[in-house]
Amino acid sequence: MKQFFTILAVLFCLNSFAQIPSGYYTSATGTGLALKTQLKKIIDAVNDGLPSERLHTDQGYGALMTLYTHAAFRDNYYENDGSLLDMYSENPTGADPYNYTSTSQQCGNYSNEGDCYNREHLIPQSYFDNYAIDPMKNDPFFVVPSDGKVNGERNNYPFGKVGTASYTSQNGSKRGNGLNSGYAQGYSGIVFEPVNDFKGDIARAFFYFATRYEDFMGNFYTTANASSCQSKNMFDGSIGRVFTNPFIDILVKWHTDDPVSAKEIAINNDIYYNHQSNRNPYIDHPEYVSTIWSSFLGNTTFELENSISIYPNPTDNGSISINTNSTIDNIQLITINGQLINDFNNPVKINETYTLENLPQGFYFLKLTSNNNSITKKISVN
Repeated sequence: MKQFFTILAVLFCLNSFAQIPSGYYTSATGTGLALKTQLKKIIDAVNDGLPSERLHTDQGYGALMTLYTHAAFRDNYYENDGSLLDMYSENPTGADPYNYTSTSQQCGNYSNEGDCYNREHLIPQSYFDNYAIDPMKNDPFFVVPSDGKVNGERNNYPFGKVGTASYTSQNGSKRGNGLNSGYAQGYSGIVFEPVNDFKGDIARAFFYFATRYEDFMGNFYTTANASSCQSKNMFDGSIGRVFTNPFIDILVKWHTDDPVSAKEIAINNDIYYNHQSNRNPYIDHPEYVSTIWSSFLGNTTFELENSISIYPNPTDNGSISINTNSTIDNIQLITINGQLINDFNNPVKINETYTLENLPQGFYFLKLTSNNNSITKKISVN
């Protein structure tokens, strides 16, 4: 669960939602892989003549460190102290073990956590740089500020669910053998697992990469150094589905369980308006993930996704009906900035339908849990 934000952060989040450019997604009308290609045309560097199109303009590797000084990349959500918001040093539930407050703390050499921060490629350079370096090397949607020591410990291992940790950072990020059960069934090699608050952020970075660089995915896979790039195990070499079965399940699960945060929205807008002129569609429209990748899910934990009908959405009377033949154990209503509004355990079902009434006006995430499996849906109350 995202930590509760200040009133200022909430207002900033709501304002950020309003900054999706008018008409930006007008051409995104398809489903499945057709939708992914439509999104690719919106966010790439090719002039496709689309409404409100602004081409992705590469700013170079050096510009990333300047970008990380912008307010969007600073902690305005947890301690609200303006320090660099690093996924590997931020402690969402307590005091941070250390903070980066000055550009003088850019790497540099490091021996321990807290020595310096650098630029981490969530999709490692070794996956694509045998084919081409730019603009992938410089894309802040998946090249993020990171503690140098933890970045080194992550190395280029896949992201996944750790069974037994061989390394744990000061904020709880872990490296170890993959759990190879539940939603992470199918991979037992070494993986890296961030804390829960940032799993969705990382998943949406991977979905962006698979979309923005769709045309090149086959080339990346065939030229990647398989012996040194462990993250290659996340990819299947296709330009369509892109990911192997275990990692589609992992990424969709993380995306669903960790909804879009105010931090992601702010970064999305900053990159678009002030840096490279394109956006991450999966931050603007989280529902695109299910529309594109749900047919490829191989894990039965996602059966709930296909048994749910929510209506009306949007609703004009403050009432939402949830129709399903599954038994829902818990329903949570969460604001777009992560604040829990209502939490219903063992709700009552009448005629295969759960009903929520007297909902306040706004945009929300509706998290439904059944038999330890969860899905999250976006709803609107007018």
